[in-house]
Amino acid sequence: MGDDKKTFKKKDMPIRRLHDTDEEMEQEERGEFAELYQDSLRQPQSGEIVKGVVVQIEADCVLVDVGYKSEGCIRINEFIDETGELTVKIGDEVNVFFERGENIRGHMVLSKKKADSQVAWEAIAAAGGEGGVIEGKITGKVKGGLIVDVGIEAFLPASQVDIRPGGNLDRFIGETCKFKVLKMNRKRGNIVLSRRVLLEEERDKARTTTLATLSEGDVVDGIVKNIADYGAFVDLGGVDGLLHVTDMSWGRLNHPSEAVKVGDTIKVKVLKYDREKGKISLGLKQTMADPWLNVETKYQIGERVQGRVVSLTDYGAFIALEEGVEGLVHISEMSWTKRVRHPSELLTVGDNVEALILGVDTSNRRISLGLKQTEVNPWTVIGERYPVGTKIEGQIKNITDFGVFIGIEDGIDGLVHVSDISWTKRIKHPGELYSKGQTVQAVVLNIDADNERLSLGIKQLTPDPWDEIPSKFKPGTRIKGKVTSITDFGVFMEIEEGIEGLVHISELSQEKLASTKDFAAVGDELDAVVLNVDTVEKKIALSIKSLQTAIDKAELASYMGSQGEATSNLGALLKEGLKKNGDE
Repeated sequence: MGDDKKTFKKKDMPIRRLHDTDEEMEQEERGEFAELYQDSLRQPQSGEIVKGVVVQIEADCVLVDVGYKSEGCIRINEFIDETGELTVKIGDEVNVFFERGENIRGHMVLSKKKADSQVAWEAIAAAGGEGGVIEGKITGKVKGGLIVDVGIEAFLPASQVDIRPGGNLDRFIGETCKFKVLKMNRKRGNIVLSRRVLLEEERDKARTTTLATLSEGDVVDGIVKNIADYGAFVDLGGVDGLLHVTDMSWGRLNHPSEAVKVGDTIKVKVLKYDREKGKISLGLKQTMADPWLNVETKYQIGERVQGRVVSLTDYGAFIALEEGVEGLVHISEMSWTKRVRHPSELLTVGDNVEALILGVDTSNRRISLGLKQTEVNPWTVIGERYPVGTKIEGQIKNITDFGVFIGIEDGIDGLVHVSDISWTKRIKHPGELYSKGQTVQAVVLNIDADNERLSLGIKQLTPDPWDEIPSKFKPGTRIKGKVTSITDFGVFMEIEEGIEGLVHISELSQEKLASTKDFAAVGDELDAVVLNVDTVEKKIALSIKSLQTAIDKAELASYMGSQGEATSNLGALLKEGLKKNGDE
C-alpha cells in the first residue's frame, strides 16, 4: 500500500511540455509540490500495512523509515528467530503494521508480526481458505504434533504429518513443505494443517499410474518402506510390493536387514501381480545372474576352497564360497578326533576357513564340505606312534560301567575295558578304583584305525599271576585261606592276594549241609586242599571234606602204627582221596 506514496525527489518534478507557458508551468509545479507536501505530513491509519526500510538497530528496538515525518519503532524480539538469531540488517525492506502514533521518544509504534499475520491470513484466504494449499516451514514440536510457520503459527497434528503416523517427529523439523488447510479461525488465530492429505493424493495418483502400467517380469525402481522378519515392503510408486527374504539373495540371509535398509532405492523384478487382490510379489536376486549356473564346472570334488562362515546350526556350519553360493560343513566333518557337540566349539560367524569339497548337488543347490579333510587323519598314523605293547600315560577322561577312557593325545582316547583292569580282582564298576582326571599308566593292546578305536590294558603292566598258579597250587596241596563270600552253592576263600578258590557245598563237609551259611562266616580262616586248577577259566576248586577225610585216615594210621609213619602217609592219603573224588 505504501508503493503509491510520494516523496520529494527530483524525478517527481513535472516535465515541461512544449506548449506550456512559463506561467502554466509554474502553476502546475506549485500544485504538485503542494500535493507531495500534504502526503508527507499525512500519518498512516491504525491497522494499515506499509513498507519500510530498516535504518537503525538498537538494543531494544529496530527503527524503520516508512517515508513519513518520523521513523517507526518495532520491538527487536519481533526480529529474533527460534534459534535466537536476528533476522534483519540495516537496509532491509520489511512490511510493518501501524499500531498508533508517536511514543515518548517521538517514534511511530509499528509491528512486523502483525503485518506478517495479516499478510498470511490474506494469503491463506487467497489460496482458498479451508481446503486450500499453502507452503510453510516446520519450526518446532508441541504436544500432539508440530508447529508450522506460514507467516503465522499453524498446528500440524501428529496424525496428519505422514501417511503412516508414528515415529520420531523431530526428523521433520526444519523442512519446508506444502500443506492443506483443514480448519481456520481468524478471530481465534487458529489454523490446522495436514501434510498427509496431500501425500495421499499424490500416492493415489501415482498408484493409478503404476497399476495401469505394471506387468509381471518388469524390472522397476522402488524404495524400501518397511522391513519385517519375513521380508521387506517396497514402494513402487503409490503401491507396495512384498520382497520376501528368500527372493533377496541367492545366498543365505538370517534377516532381511542384511540385504536392504529402510529408505534404500533398489531395482526389483515383478515376479507375480494379482490385479484383483492388488498383491505384488517382488524379487531382488532375480535382477542378478544365478551363480549356481556355473557351480558344477567351477567347483570339483576333492578341490580345496576358501570361504567365510556365515551361519551356525546344531548340525553344521554354512560357508560362503562366493556371493550366493554356500556349502555345508556337517558337524561330523569338522574334526578327526574331537567329539564336536556344536559347531561353535570350533567356528565363529565371520571366520575365514579352508575346506575340501566332498560333494556337489546343483539340482538341490547343495555343496558338501569337510574341514577335517584338510588335515592328516591321526588315526592313519597312530599305529606308527603307538605300536601294540607301547606303555602310555594319560588322564582318565571318562568312566563308564564297562571301562575307563584314557586320553592319549588331543582328541584321541583309549578304552581300558573293565576286564583289563586287574588280573585277579572282581570289579563291579571301575569307579571303585579310579576317578575322573586321575593320571594312570596303561599298555596298548589293539588299534582299530577304521573304526577309530584304541584298546588299552592296565593289568598288562604286571605279569599274570595265573601263569604261576598251576605250579604253586598243585592238586593235593594243603592251603589256608580266609572266607571272602558265601553263596548258596559254596564258599569263596582268598588263598593269596587277589587269588580265590571255591569250596563247593558238596566239598564242605562229610555230612550233608542244609545251608552254607551255617558252615562259616565271612572273615573266617579255614584249611582246605586243592582239588583242581583251571587256568583258562581262572578257577581253583578246593575241598575241606577231602582234607578232613585224609586227616581222619592219618589219625587212624597213627593209632594203628607209629606217629611218624602216620604223618608221612598224610600226603598219600590226600592223593588217594582226591583220586576217588575224581573218579566219582
